[in-house]
Amino acid sequence: MQPKSLFRLLAVSTCMAMLPALAPAQQAYPSRPIKIIVPAPPGGAIDLIARVVGDKLATSMGQPVVVDNRPGASNNLGTDVLAKSPADGYTIGIVGGSHNINKYLFKNLGWDPEKSFEPIVYTHVVPLVFAINPQIPSKTLPELVAWMKANPDKAKVATSGRGSAQEMAAEMFRMASKTDILLVPYKGSSAAHPDLLGGRTALYIDTISAILPQVKGGNVRAVAVSTLHRTSALPDVPTADEQGLKGYDANTNGGFLAPAGTPKAIITKLNAEINAALKLPEVRSKLEAAGIEVQGGTPQDYAALIKSDLAKWGKVVKAAGIEAE
Repeated sequence: MQPKSLFRLLAVSTCMAMLPALAPAQQAYPSRPIKIIVPAPPGGAIDLIARVVGDKLATSMGQPVVVDNRPGASNNLGTDVLAKSPADGYTIGIVGGSHNINKYLFKNLGWDPEKSFEPIVYTHVVPLVFAINPQIPSKTLPELVAWMKANPDKAKVATSGRGSAQEMAAEMFRMASKTDILLVPYKGSSAAHPDLLGGRTALYIDTISAILPQVKGGNVRAVAVSTLHRTSALPDVPTADEQGLKGYDANTNGGFLAPAGTPKAIITKLNAEINAALKLPEVRSKLEAAGIEVQGGTPQDYAALIKSDLAKWGKVVKAAGIEAE
């Protein structure tokens, strides 16, 4: 046998001998704890989803799943940490609506909503609720618009700060209703609620998961929901579209992401595991009780949603004349 042929034979034999050793390593994921970065404080919708789904993943995947809250800078801080994490499947994250808005509001993000991440799965939609102080006589959205136009000095609308779904929903309301309103930014729902209840603001278009206890407690009046379809959490409250703001459709949605470059096999496994968790009755009931509409699907489905939302919110920001900081 020629030396070259012998060398090739030895090389092939060596590679074949390594295959059984490599296979278990490839099948071992996960072999250590997985971290879920939540770019928001504890208590919100994405935090709840991360914890409920994370508990199920820990059981099904046989490794601890740790939720790491990294709030700050309109959710940009935690998202930046996720983008710069190792692309090995051991650090993933869950994002909300601001993920597809902040690109237009901040000049130096340090990450791109599409290029910096691998979509895993679209997990949720959270409708927003037009909640008003109960001292305002309006019972419907058209009545509220009329009241605001008659009382421009009182037409103050709370928001959850720059880049929030609440701010974008308020801007859409301003344009759709042709109402002159003053936006009052707060650092989240918990900070905005006291002034709404105290009558210092008139309206807050807040996530249903945050405002639902106030609605059920009679502390605020729900006059509309922001999505095109009514929500099962408040089935008697009509949509803004039903009440004359045709085409009005705002929500906060999101899902799980991994850093760009995470192996496809890991993305596929995580997608399957999270989809399975989202189908569990106990998971769905817990999330739906908080007003969260459970989704699911393929990584490609989530990528398409991100792309369409970027186009939608880009138009809103431009039409509202909002300048990036």
